[in-house]
Amino acid sequence: MRNIKVAIWGFGAMGSGMAKALLNKKGIDIVGVCDLHPDRVDREMHEVLGLNRGDRAPVYINGNIDEVLKEKSCDVCLCATDSFVKKAFPRLKLVLEKKINVVSTAEEMSYPKAQSPKEALELDRIAKENGVSILGTGINPGLMMDLLVLTLTGAMTDLTHIKSERINSLSPFGHAVMEEQGVGLSKEDFIEQDRAGTLAGHVGFEESVNMMTDAVGWKLDGPLKTSMAPIVTDVPRETPYIKVEAGYVAGCSMLGDGYVGGEKKVEMVHPQQIEPQLGGVETGDYITLAGTPNISMAITPEIDGGIGTIAMCINMIPQIINSRPGLKTMIDLPIPRCIVGDYRDMIEVELN
Repeated sequence: MRNIKVAIWGFGAMGSGMAKALLNKKGIDIVGVCDLHPDRVDREMHEVLGLNRGDRAPVYINGNIDEVLKEKSCDVCLCATDSFVKKAFPRLKLVLEKKINVVSTAEEMSYPKAQSPKEALELDRIAKENGVSILGTGINPGLMMDLLVLTLTGAMTDLTHIKSERINSLSPFGHAVMEEQGVGLSKEDFIEQDRAGTLAGHVGFEESVNMMTDAVGWKLDGPLKTSMAPIVTDVPRETPYIKVEAGYVAGCSMLGDGYVGGEKKVEMVHPQQIEPQLGGVETGDYITLAGTPNISMAITPEIDGGIGTIAMCINMIPQIINSRPGLKTMIDLPIPRCIVGDYRDMIEVELN
């Protein structure tokens, strides 16, 4: 069997991280990269990554996706460009219509019917019409605050309450996530933008909660009750993507509650900030399930969000290639696992 051909759309923190990881995998060829950043366009991929190309074929970063992707020119495209379904939709549609499978990092794509049911149905239709599949995933949503929770409920005969908590660092993420979280703003600007509805904060609560409640058979009363608050730093903090002075916003604390039959059944707690250790904060992932039996899980420190997102996307490549055509979510496919052998050994279908 030939190597699996992969293209990457978006070569920022996540896209470039996926490329680095894939270059160390067996049975994978990166055959195209699309990115618009002027510091990257027309440059060779390995050079941008600071890696020796060796005997691998050169891959030049192209700003024109139609020159990167031709019909069936690769087996899967990793799309790392957006967070929201409506914004990502035209790009995802374009890839699917070229008869190429998609793995998207867009948080809302993890369970798109939660907030964009029309777009979800259309993506499902387009994927099936073209004989390919599409999946949205990442560390969160995609694993820590939803799929892992559901996996633990498999050991329960009754479930009455879910609390999912993730205290994590934003430092691995790029400019788009910083803007969504309000990192770098003054406290006053953060509050003003929150009131105006122009700050996204963490994207994915609706998707995670709807995924979990649908999976266990709970019917939500309606949209989640959410709130967000700025995390203001007392000391300067800096990442490769942003510098924040003392007195400015270093992150965002998000809460989300899901009600079923008038009772709070799901609690989501998610404070995240850049360089949390500088504020004396210890990171971690915590799941508390009430029922029979009660279950409590703690992972400290947190599972790194950047590495985790990269890993989830590349480790789901075989599953999305093997799946039946259509829109998929993490509860539709075999569980993620770290692939350390040859990717080709995981493929159950004939590659074109």
